[in-house]
Amino acid sequence: MMEEIDFILDSTEESMNGSLAHLEKEFLNIRAGKASPAMLGGVKVDYYGAATPLSQVANINTPDARTITVQPWEKSMLQPIEKAIIIANIGFNPMNNGENIIINVPALTEERRRDLVKQAKSEAEDAKIGVRNARKDANTEIKKLEKDGLSEDVCKGAEESVQELTNKFIKKIDDLLAVKEAEIMKV
Repeated sequence: MMEEIDFILDSTEESMNGSLAHLEKEFLNIRAGKASPAMLGGVKVDYYGAATPLSQVANINTPDARTITVQPWEKSMLQPIEKAIIIANIGFNPMNNGENIIINVPALTEERRRDLVKQAKSEAEDAKIGVRNARKDANTEIKKLEKDGLSEDVCKGAEESVQELTNKFIKKIDDLLAVKEAEIMKV
């Protein structure tokens, strides 16, 4: 029965790690005013009939904090890339100079910063819900083991371990959110 408890704890931690990893990925998509290649991470380009991630058809650079340059590996891809960036509706106005696509990242307004903080808080709350769901699933499994004859003390200890894991991950999420919030609000 102890192996089952260890398995429950391991799978719970794995699930909570998944929620945290997802949050970190979502935070990359919330731009904080500084140009980053990750801002174009969701852009898909029509590459000979297939929706292909932009990073697979072009080189993406940030020569400075306010500019992103996209240099396609094939010149014929300039128009489709420009179109894909506009269609992605991420608030950028790409400029095609015949060689590259240049994107000026506008400075964020105070209102836009507040909206981004709200978005970040919402993503953090979703991650917390994921962590709490993992806790609930683990506690349900532990209760089943208790019904199957596992001692009450062992079950209480396992539930406490699950709660410690939950607290640890909720704190990590809060810390990540605090860092992201500071990054967004920094002018």
